Amino acid sequence: MAPTKRSPFRRTLALMASAAILAHAGMNGIAYAQTAPETAAPGVATPAPAAPEAAAPEAAAPTPTPPAPAAPQQIAPIQAVTPNNGPASVADLAEGLLDAVVNISTSQNVKDDEGAGPAPRAPDGSPFQEFFNDFFNKQQGNKGGNHNVSSLGSGFVIDPAGYIVTNNHVIEGADDIEINFANGSKLKAKLIGTDTKTDLSVLKVEPKAPLKSVKFGDSSTMRIGDWVMAIGNPFGFGGSVTVGIISGRGRNINAGPYDNFIQTDAAINKGNSGGPLFNMKGEVIGINTAIISPSGGSIGIGFSVPSELASGVVDQLREYGETRRGWLGVRIQPVTDDIADSLGLDSAKGALVAGVIKGGPVDDGSIKAGDVILKFDGKTVSEMRDLPRVVAESTVGKEVDVVVLRDGKEQTVKVKLGRLEDSDQAAASGDAAPDGSQDDGVITPDPGENNDMDQPDSGDQVQPEPGTPDQHKGQVAPDAATPKNVLGLSLSLLSPETRKAFGIAESVDGVVVTEVTPGSASAEKGLKPGDVIVEVAQEFMKSPDAVAAKVQALKQEGRRNAQLMIASANGDLRFVAVPME
Repeated sequence: MAPTKRSPFRRTLALMASAAILAHAGMNGIAYAQTAPETAAPGVATPAPAAPEAAAPEAAAPTPTPPAPAAPQQIAPIQAVTPNNGPASVADLAEGLLDAVVNISTSQNVKDDEGAGPAPRAPDGSPFQEFFNDFFNKQQGNKGGNHNVSSLGSGFVIDPAGYIVTNNHVIEGADDIEINFANGSKLKAKLIGTDTKTDLSVLKVEPKAPLKSVKFGDSSTMRIGDWVMAIGNPFGFGGSVTVGIISGRGRNINAGPYDNFIQTDAAINKGNSGGPLFNMKGEVIGINTAIISPSGGSIGIGFSVPSELASGVVDQLREYGETRRGWLGVRIQPVTDDIADSLGLDSAKGALVAGVIKGGPVDDGSIKAGDVILKFDGKTVSEMRDLPRVVAESTVGKEVDVVVLRDGKEQTVKVKLGRLEDSDQAAASGDAAPDGSQDDGVITPDPGENNDMDQPDSGDQVQPEPGTPDQHKGQVAPDAATPKNVLGLSLSLLSPETRKAFGIAESVDGVVVTEVTPGSASAEKGLKPGDVIVEVAQEFMKSPDAVAAKVQALKQEGRRNAQLMIASANGDLRFVAVPME
């Protein structure tokens, strides 16, 4: 069959028609993709319908007719996406607080030779000896000059009359304190009072007009996750605002005896010290004090003194220029799981009284060694470190109810608090508590506190039978003279010989430990030769046989641990719970 001949005009019309069909199919595909049904897999484009094939060149083309104008394609409008502006702004809150936050600049005169040791000298005969010695001789001749050391910190106004709160370490040792306000004005400040135990200080300026001030809020109502805002002077950049949340509560960072810090991830850096930590009501719920940082910059772990502790200290500093804390007059140690088990407690809680200070508020017998303090003035003592804080916050002379566990039963006793005197000196003395930790200021050590404390009450002593030799004169009953081995301990009566051998004070009474079996439970608890067992399960021990009998009785009662009151050679007491296996 001969090929069909087509005119160029008809071929052109056919090509134009095909192009129009393909363009129409492309528009349908785009619209469909934009309005794809929700059943399409996300991220997977839905293909457009295939375009019809163009006629083969060999097929006879129909008579061309102009294509009818297509109806306008309805393309779904693309909705505008509202940009995400993040959390609610704190600009209004910060604007109203910035004027109450101040920068504190201090200066201190320091002698150039302060802390300097003797000048080094070159070895005799050294070729550089002359130059070396000349240089250091000139340096020695310049001794005695002074230079200023400056530092920066933060603070906040708590009274329009000019009272300002900051950290003690910000102004400690300063010869000159200057307050820089947000409006650029500067005023000299004087120190009203300081408390090293909480690292707080109160300053006073004399303004010509009332200052913008802020108030303390209640930090006890704050929860982990609540939003907070810090304002301060980090690295000298005054009026810096950072926002974060409360990351933790009741943190103990060993900064002082009353540690109860708020932990926050709001950025706190050098220079923020003494600045306020606000809640979202604009109330001060913390005073920014410390950071944990290997580099010196914020890594999101900052600590603030809670307002529930700071507000009372600030009030006392304003009124008296010093703190006036309550004093209970006991020495305490933690309640471990073993001690809790030996006492019949369902869990390790409270503060175990290891000693009563002679002449203290509870020297009248209201609280005794071996008591576990569970509540103080209605506040639960969950762990040992809770007690010093709640006692210190109590009013001097106040009569409070103290719930103690004694002889396996809870009792409530009345105690009238004394005043903690010379607390800074007591803390600086370095006397250690029986458990090896430092006493907490409220629990003040006294070198002579145990002189008369170890002696059992006369009613508790077992009187010797007629004809029994007096064991305190070195004459002992035959059975008591034989050393006993109990709980991995070799025990013997106290005698002039054993007192001299171990250096045991005359005031200490009980049963002496002469040897400790290596690897035994007693060795693991830290008992050592020369320790004296004063009590077992709150019962005074007068002989090794008495210790053995009491331990056996505890085993028969189903006890797993024996609580021992141990006296050191100088009379310091501590409690140890030794497993009985």
